[in-house]
Amino acid sequence: MRMRRSAASLLAIGTILGGCATAVLAQGIGPGGHTSVTIPASSVAKPGDAGVRAHTNVRLLSFPGEFNGEPQAGGPPFAGYFYEDPASLACIYNLVTPAAGCNSNVFTRNPLGGSRAIAIVDAFDDPTAFTDLQSFSTQFGVTAINPHSFKVVYAPLGGTTPGSCTGSASEPPVDPTGGWEVEESLDIEYSHSMAPWATLYLVEAQSNSDADLFCAETIAGKLVEKAGGGEISNSWGEGEFAAETTLDSVFTTRGVVYFASAGDSPGPIYPSVSPNVVSVGGTTLSTDPYTGSFELENTWQDGGGGPSAYESRPTYQDGIENWVGSQRGTPDLSAVANPYTGVWVLDNFVVPDFGNETECDGTPCWLIVGGTSVASPVVAGIVNAAGSFCCVLEGRTHQAVPGQECGFQRHHLRYVRPVYRVFRGAWVGFLQRSGQPRYL
Repeated sequence: MRMRRSAASLLAIGTILGGCATAVLAQGIGPGGHTSVTIPASSVAKPGDAGVRAHTNVRLLSFPGEFNGEPQAGGPPFAGYFYEDPASLACIYNLVTPAAGCNSNVFTRNPLGGSRAIAIVDAFDDPTAFTDLQSFSTQFGVTAINPHSFKVVYAPLGGTTPGSCTGSASEPPVDPTGGWEVEESLDIEYSHSMAPWATLYLVEAQSNSDADLFCAETIAGKLVEKAGGGEISNSWGEGEFAAETTLDSVFTTRGVVYFASAGDSPGPIYPSVSPNVVSVGGTTLSTDPYTGSFELENTWQDGGGGPSAYESRPTYQDGIENWVGSQRGTPDLSAVANPYTGVWVLDNFVVPDFGNETECDGTPCWLIVGGTSVASPVVAGIVNAAGSFCCVLEGRTHQAVPGQECGFQRHHLRYVRPVYRVFRGAWVGFLQRSGQPRYL
């Protein structure tokens, strides 16, 4: 439960090589007066981790007890702060009929929609996941969940073959740093908020080892496939390693679209860089510091991405060969991630503070969270709510909705107007009219 202190819509594919642009930060100081973010120990990549264990992509800006004023019963937990919540994101990304400014203190219209299933794959156990998601949904007026629409699934230990499992499943231990619990709360709260009618699975791996996480990935794929198709969001990753291509087959379950965070530092990470995964990078959502009105979405300069060292360029990136060369390029698309323009997250298990251990003691533990760990579940939920998709893997297409053409196509999106905004016409998914997927 210790954190290390560190200094410190959706964009077009131009973010793929980490192009720089000056971000207009709406809030450069956190509620507690912090001018730097906290990087949890769970998000620190250590030498020797690549090919062995993964890390979260979380950045924390504030902690419980740092917000001014009395708690509010609905909407943002504390008034006067311009951080994002489900309704403001829905406004910014046109998931609902927007209003001028998309001010999170004023705008309350949440997304509706979603179907089939979304699975979140994370490591370790979050004992308060269900109650936190219930309370989060109540706070922001999001469609309520119940034991039938939200299920926590324990994955067994990982086996020796990529994606295999061994033994029987049991409740995983908690993360001793507390960071994975924050990750899990973030992931379920924002995937559910973007697609509240979808069944949500939280698949917990026994640890953050590759063997355990890829076993959990296999379990998640089977759950989503059985539900008729859907999405899997992975907010974790690790540095690239030569054997990563042998793991790509883990992300090939029929009817499943895989998403993964592109990382919070320069360079690509796995599994985001897999050609079978949609890589999700990070943006900055800038607001007027006086009125709270949304002004623009720009690149987040700390976001990860770039050409892979080991994965070859997939055919669907042939149209941007001049950008990526002969290698797979990431990210494919991007969404909210800058912690200074981050999102409200509720995690009532235990909140790691600046080197201290802070128990919630029955008081709602609200945090402001950023990192590409935010972007992946947000995009997975938006895509689920769009309702018309397929998973295109290198060399073949898997249709997720029988009887429909495969891919995000403009004529499919007339009833889900938000996706025009979400993908900005640069990345609309995979198009399968001519038999070959391509970027639009």
